[in-house]
Order: sequence, then structure tokens, then C-alpha cells
Amino acid sequence: MTLRYPVFRPVADHGVLVEFGDSISEAVHDAVLRLDARLSREAVPGFLEAVPAYVNILVRFDPLAADHEAVEDALRRLIEAPGASPAAGQEREVRVCYDADLAPDLSDVAKAAGLSEEAVIAAHLAGDYRVYMYGFAPGFAYLAGVPEAIRLPRKNAPVRDVAAGSVVIAGPQCLVTTLVMPTGWWIIGRSPTRILYGEEEERPVLFDVGDRVRFTRIGRADFEAEAPR
Repeated sequence: MTLRYPVFRPVADHGVLVEFGDSISEAVHDAVLRLDARLSREAVPGFLEAVPAYVNILVRFDPLAADHEAVEDALRRLIEAPGASPAAGQEREVRVCYDADLAPDLSDVAKAAGLSEEAVIAAHLAGDYRVYMYGFAPGFAYLAGVPEAIRLPRKNAPVRDVAAGSVVIAGPQCLVTTLVMPTGWWIIGRSPTRILYGEEEERPVLFDVGDRVRFTRIGRADFEAEAPR
């Protein structure tokens, strides 16, 4: 059966999940961002917060102030109301060093893709990246936009103790790790760019959902000079 989007799904007694599609695309994500923006301006019964993702958005509400039916009705009105496209996000720069010891999977990606290592780097730098969601860990911004030529499925098994700042790819997705962690994604570089900020600072993370990300290549000397101490 073909679903007609948007689809509304109740989540426990305090949420509604609104789905706009089943695959990653800018058009679907624009619909997510449009609703997210309207929720920040328009009244929805019992509204607490919205959590946007690739193809859907979770809307949390106070179950003592509203129920699923009332919230869904309000969300439908917001979605169906005419309005402009969501505002374009900011462009953010992430600097990357692709030296072999910082990019342990670069040669394997090159072999799997049938490319030279330099061609893999060039493809990665040429990607059109957008922040689609946060998840899994603090500051983990999931980007889509990895070029087809270097899209690989995840590894069969994760690797432990991957350094913070590692630039990793899997399928159409890319992210920059913010802490030491295991990952089954392909590690093709490392960045000194600070993604996760401290509690005392004005904003918690570098990116907002909807921002564009541009990767730029740096050499080892610049990486060492800029890397957090």
C-alpha cells in the first residue's frame, strides 16, 4: 500500500510523529523544516518541543493540556497553510586533514570505489552537505550529501576508540565525531574544527539543522596548530 504523506503517528501519550516521506531528500527535509519553523511561531495545544530528523519530526506535548487528536488537527492546519519555503541555513566550514594516519579507511574506500585516494578526497570535498538532524551523542550532526561515487554501506563490524574529530561516511551520510567512540562508518579524515561548545558559551554546537557544510582541506601543520589541546 502506498502511503499518502504526511503521516501522523501517536507516540506514547505525549507525542506525535509527523512523517513526510521515506527517503532522504531536500524536498522532504524542507517540509520538516517548514513545520519546525511554524511550530516556533504558532500556537499548538500543549506544545513542548519539536525534534526534526531526516524525513520526520517528533512533536512533544503536555498530555494534561492536549491529546493526540487536538495536536494532530493543529499540525495539519500548520502544514496546509500557505507560506514561504524555510529560510536558508548558514554555511559552516569544517577543515579536514586527510593524512594517512588520520584517515585509516581512505585507502579501503578508494579501492572499493575504484578511485585513487586523491579522487576520493576530491569527491568528498565536492559534496553538497546539509545538516539534517542531531542524534546518538552530543553534537553529532548528521549530514547528507556524500557523492554517489564514494557511497559505501557501513562496515560489517564497528571499530573501537575512534578519535574525536574523525570525519566518517556511510551511504549518503557524513558526520564529524565529537568524542572518542566506536563506529562502523568509514574514517576518511580528521578535523580540528570545534563542533561541540561548552555550557558557558552562547550556542551549544556549531551547526543548526538546515545549515550547509563546506569541507576544506588542510595540511598536517595546520591540523596540529588548530587541534584542541
